[in-house]
Amino acid sequence: MRHAFAFIVLIFVATLNACSQTPADSPDNQYAELDPGTDVFIRIFKQESELELWLKPDAEAAYTLAEVFPICRWSGDLGPKLREGDGQSPEGFYRVRLGSLNPNSSYHLSFNLGFPNRYDRSHGRTGSYLMVHGACASIGCYAMTDPGIEKIYAAVDHALENVQDAVSVHIFPFRMTDQAMIDLGDHPWVDFWINLKQGYDMFEATKRVPKVSVDEKRYTFEEAS
Repeated sequence: MRHAFAFIVLIFVATLNACSQTPADSPDNQYAELDPGTDVFIRIFKQESELELWLKPDAEAAYTLAEVFPICRWSGDLGPKLREGDGQSPEGFYRVRLGSLNPNSSYHLSFNLGFPNRYDRSHGRTGSYLMVHGACASIGCYAMTDPGIEKIYAAVDHALENVQDAVSVHIFPFRMTDQAMIDLGDHPWVDFWINLKQGYDMFEATKRVPKVSVDEKRYTFEEAS
């Protein structure tokens, strides 16, 4: 019985050590050592529960899709986050900066999306600590698997340390095809989604992240130079 208990303790310790790895410690994490000039861009789709990681090797290139990660859990329904405590995961256009990364997160690894952004504030929306993180548990966040967040975090960290002052994260309720918009044409948030689709379509056409601004409580977009 004593030997069995000792074996269980060893397994538990090994599991803890594995979970405490930083992205750079992970031997199969190809995103921990990207070329210094590589830009990173992220898109999130609620309905499909997918996070896309896009990479751009230099300033002149377009983005290419590197990997699609399953989102382990997000909370609420389709539609934006409105207020603190509503349990809703946000939708919109966000920018992650170096100070937003938390390698010591209780959820393995995390980065703050920066909610509320300027658009959210113009609509009186409230909330805090809206993250992309590991541990597969979410109240208003986007929870990934631990192996998934290790790769995503490594890419974002590398980009912010080497080339980008902010990584754009575009969050959509679903893949915003014309047919999807028709199918949900009577949804209460369709006007908001029509505005989001402008940014979605611009990236789809150019594979370059548009410049996003806010004017009269609406997102506005300008093609990246």
